Amino acid sequence: MSARLTGRVAFITGAARGQGRAHAVRMANEGADIIAVDVAGALPPSVPYPPATPEDLAETARLVEATGQRILTYAVDTRDHDGLRKVVDEGVAELGRLDVIVANAGITAPHAWNEITPDEWRDVIDVNLTGTWNTVMAGAQHIVDGGRGGSIILISSAAGVKFQPFMIHYTASKHAVTGMARAFAAELGTHSIRVNSVHPGPVVTEMGSPEMVEAIAKAAEIVGNNALLNVLTPFLPTWVAQPEDIADAVCWLASDESKMVTAQAISVDQGSTQF
Repeated sequence: MSARLTGRVAFITGAARGQGRAHAVRMANEGADIIAVDVAGALPPSVPYPPATPEDLAETARLVEATGQRILTYAVDTRDHDGLRKVVDEGVAELGRLDVIVANAGITAPHAWNEITPDEWRDVIDVNLTGTWNTVMAGAQHIVDGGRGGSIILISSAAGVKFQPFMIHYTASKHAVTGMARAFAAELGTHSIRVNSVHPGPVVTEMGSPEMVEAIAKAAEIVGNNALLNVLTPFLPTWVAQPEDIADAVCWLASDESKMVTAQAISVDQGSTQF
């Protein structure tokens, strides 16, 4: 690795497994210390895939420490504004600075349009949208106070560029995250802080579990339009990405190699949002 993040500190949510773990390990390999947050516990009941565990978060810590970098881990729900701010304050006090924020935590719960309940709508919006806002608010002032500039990366989705069928609440939340990134970029730019959104297509994580596939198929049957299952069809022969593929793009956005890139929606989706 090129050690292009040497001396920097990154705050990453949803870091216990999947994309969040990949971001943490990749940035550590590039020289960054990590503040890693994950709920590491129960998810809302509408979510059809299993939650991350404390053991998952501990494994992320082990993998980061194996690179020689420091990591602090905290089990916090990103919906908890005060709790999130508290642990970031603690992490910055111990590690000495903050340079990068990766708002990665998110959930989804596939349902046909007429089967989404008010509670399910609220859960998805609260985690994906409010949780992302909480994440930025917990860390951005530390980057401002550092006076060195920095990079904030909001993990949206192909659903934030096009749409994801059978997930109206998820699609709405991810479109909102895209707008949030641009709005934060406008106001934080004066502090040399760049803000961008990243839009993965299909990725091999727990969101691609058999339970998720079954839930999507059931929703398609209820709606009566199986053609919608092909809305996000990639151009490339590799149908799904690995978490490390998304981490490549996120690490680039965290580094000085993207120092002139801000307010952009970066798709890493094998071309699946292009038609």
